[in-house]
Amino acid sequence: MRDETVARSYAETLLEVAERNEGPETFGEGIEIIARLIDENPGFRVFLDTPRITVDQKREVIRSVFGGSLPATLINFVLVTLDKRRQRLLREIAQAYHTLLDHHLGRERVEVTLARSMDEASMFDLQERLTALIGRRAIPQVRVRPGILGGVIVRAGDTVYDGSLLRRLAGMRRRLLATDLATE
Repeated sequence: MRDETVARSYAETLLEVAERNEGPETFGEGIEIIARLIDENPGFRVFLDTPRITVDQKREVIRSVFGGSLPATLINFVLVTLDKRRQRLLREIAQAYHTLLDHHLGRERVEVTLARSMDEASMFDLQERLTALIGRRAIPQVRVRPGILGGVIVRAGDTVYDGSLLRRLAGMRRRLLATDLATE
């Protein structure tokens, strides 16, 4: 739990810095590039975490790799995580930053599970309904899971709306099994 708290603290600081500099969305894109690189390139992750490589060497590589593509202030932030030995939290910091950024911009990412994919018009309608439901601009993150048979499952924060056919059928089964079917 401590790492989560530290990551959120760093993300809050990064958001404050972003508001005074190039902008929160620009920093969001930049921190996402770094997090994706860590996730997709095990060699980069090992490079950052290896104690045999000095902090100065890591700083030099970070500056040369990201110097032309990311804002200087964001690069300095990454260098601070190296100095404080928090580079292993960069992915968690990126996740916390995106959560804070979404809140700051009045939007919320919503997990949507469907039995089959929807066309663009239906997806737009679903987004509008979700926005009205949660009171913030919904950003649906859709995944298709045929096992729910039909309907939709929505997870917005800690709240789950399960309108799946699978859940409805399970409820009907429970009610039928609980019913006394004795004949007179």
